[in-house]
Amino acid sequence: MQRRHFIHSLAGGALAACAPSVFAQAYPARPVHIINPFAAGGALDQLARLLAQRLGDTLGQPVVVENKTGASGNIGAEYVAKSAPDGYTLVMGSSATHGIAPSIYGKRLPFDPLKDFTPISATVVQKNVLVVNASLNVRSAQDLIAMARAQPGKLSFGSSGAGTSQHLSGELFNKLANVDVLHVPYKGSALAMQDLLGGQLTMLFVDIPTALPHIRAGKLRALGQTAAEPSPTLADVAPLAQQGLPGFDIKAWYGVMGPAKMPQAVVQRLNAGIVEYLSDTQAREKLLGMGMEPLPLDAAQSAAFIAGELQKWTEIVRITGATV
Repeated sequence: MQRRHFIHSLAGGALAACAPSVFAQAYPARPVHIINPFAAGGALDQLARLLAQRLGDTLGQPVVVENKTGASGNIGAEYVAKSAPDGYTLVMGSSATHGIAPSIYGKRLPFDPLKDFTPISATVVQKNVLVVNASLNVRSAQDLIAMARAQPGKLSFGSSGAGTSQHLSGELFNKLANVDVLHVPYKGSALAMQDLLGGQLTMLFVDIPTALPHIRAGKLRALGQTAAEPSPTLADVAPLAQQGLPGFDIKAWYGVMGPAKMPQAVVQRLNAGIVEYLSDTQAREKLLGMGMEPLPLDAAQSAAFIAGELQKWTEIVRITGATV
């Protein structure tokens, strides 16, 4: 009797040990959904669709991008946090949802950026640029600062939403330049861009991929990059830190995450597919040309990166005093 029980225990232990491997081999058995918590047309949307196409090929199942917008990305992030942790519902997390939101929203935030998610893979660092309509009579960041000081409270800057890196870029601009420019939040970069081109906004802090076609077409004038180490995509546009605003250093990041407690084998499979894409020479060149710098990190490195970025953004929020 004891021998039979021992054999059954061994068999049960073997099944438990191989369960994650079996689950990983069976995954995915149906389409995977990546939630983009921001509106279609922006840099994050472009990145999500590039990743989805490659992951679909790698996984052998369609990977579908869905836009669930609102509350600066928090609605889409909350949706994923409360989804089943089976690897079929993921989110494009960002510095907005997992870096800035905890400090901006405090107890109102409906999720914990670390406890309620499984980091799968960091993807890219995204740098923003300060742009104005080409018809505006300014040629430099200092020209814009002089205009803002002459008209306190009369100028406006747009962003892809309150609590985003673009919003914080504008608040840091106000702080370091000692000006008062009104923040106008949108539900995505593309929507803010429409109003800048239409003359409803004075200036816009926006991701480089969204701004680049309009800069090249001569419709927008780029006045400064928000990162201290500028993107080579706009090599002729100096960082704001070199234009009389020392200490100005803001850049966004994006990463793929799932709900907490995802099977490790599934996390590793997804991470391998994403890292393979980010390390591909042609993919890297494409992303760099869009102003995105790939971060091919494993899951553990990605988790450490996200935790570190949360601390950095908490300090930036404190310095700027930004609120929603």
